[in-house]
Amino acid sequence: MKPASLVPFATLAPVQQYLQATEEATIAWLEDYLRLPSVSANPAHASDMAATRGFLVERLKAMGLDDVQLLDGGGEAAVFGQWLGAPGRPTLLIYAHYDVQPPEPLELWRTPPFEPTTIGDHIYARGASDVKGATAIALAVVEAFLRVHQACPVNIKVFLEGEEEVGSRSLRALAERHRALLSADAVLSADGGRASAEVPTINTGARGNAQLEVRLRCAHKDLHSGRYGGAVRNALHEAARLVASLHCADGTVSVPGFFDGAVPPGEGARADTAAFPYDEDAFFADVGAAPHGEAGYSARERITLRPSLDVNGLYGGHTGAGGKTIVPCEAVIKLTIRVVPGQDPGQIIRAVAAHLHEQTPPGCTLEVTELHEGARAATLVPAHPLVRSAEAVLTRSMQRRPIHVRLGASVPITAIFKETLGIDTLMFGYNLPDEDVHAPNEFFRRSSIRDGMRDWSALLEQLSHFAPADFTIAMAEET
Repeated sequence: MKPASLVPFATLAPVQQYLQATEEATIAWLEDYLRLPSVSANPAHASDMAATRGFLVERLKAMGLDDVQLLDGGGEAAVFGQWLGAPGRPTLLIYAHYDVQPPEPLELWRTPPFEPTTIGDHIYARGASDVKGATAIALAVVEAFLRVHQACPVNIKVFLEGEEEVGSRSLRALAERHRALLSADAVLSADGGRASAEVPTINTGARGNAQLEVRLRCAHKDLHSGRYGGAVRNALHEAARLVASLHCADGTVSVPGFFDGAVPPGEGARADTAAFPYDEDAFFADVGAAPHGEAGYSARERITLRPSLDVNGLYGGHTGAGGKTIVPCEAVIKLTIRVVPGQDPGQIIRAVAAHLHEQTPPGCTLEVTELHEGARAATLVPAHPLVRSAEAVLTRSMQRRPIHVRLGASVPITAIFKETLGIDTLMFGYNLPDEDVHAPNEFFRRSSIRDGMRDWSALLEQLSHFAPADFTIAMAEET
């Protein structure tokens, strides 16, 4: 596929000069954004979520976008705005999410999680890396084009979601309800991140995900351990046995049907994975962990090319200070899976639930209290205009050809937007693996803001050399 013969857009130099001149203003806006505790998982932050939406609405209006509004899908509303002044050129939907993970445990933060603190090159705050920092980059670039040229090289739609950190529960409904408004040729995601600061990479796919929560009950109430201990089943003991039944001793998942549909990684995918500089010993040493998992694959292959199943929480009984001599009657198990191309996340998580039911001992009951089927894995073909444009930009800025990589994490929009809107997504986020995402002391690099604005502006210009039909052709090639 050759890029369409379109009139080149105005030079990038004035836009990038504007971005450099307004970098401190971009950082100041980001700091205000980080002060908003937009925690979607905690209902106590409902007013903070609403305040964040208001903050973003004002930002999109100030940038000069049209049709700025909130989109309702039955959950936390999304923030939307658009600029459609480039007829004949592609329309790009820019995606990011404004919700963040809970900050707990608070005592492990060295600085207040919602008071951004700059130390050297690092801006510390919850949401700095995931994904408010990269959001600031994307919005600053669109605004720079509109300020300098009163136009963008491509048509732009901005979609800022509020439920990514809780599994994008209403995203599918949002996409289906507002299909016409969200129609585009492709998606540029500020979420997703970089695999390395030194080695240029392009995210050509991500694992899908699903979540499961079950409640195991072994008695009507908690019991006195002096009167009942040793004579009845302990819910926590039985939950531990259930959890242990999910994996073999080497870490391979032992649930029947768990690997159903998984397309074995091909030679190309394994070669791309091997080409990325990766120190396994350092990978484990950095987090004080030891190797564990499916045999026959490297650690990096296991976290990007293969499915996984993890226990995220196991609790019940007395969890407060001091002792309490009881036999717990109830235990809760929280699980997530990551799926690979070819797998149906709903089918796999139901296989896990069926296994837990089968392993539940007599006299105990297991209830599924939450089940989220999440999204399938996503893949971009190398010939896609998104991939080719990113290759050109990163080769120019990094002076070396980028390596294609897959993400081990899941970005639900990649699959949901493809299924509902029929468009592909390039994840072009600028966070890095060491930035303590989802953990205390999360941070984002000021230098990433500078690099990201340079590359995002170049990417929009590069994409303007393709026609809308080129994206349709690429989708056809995928199938």
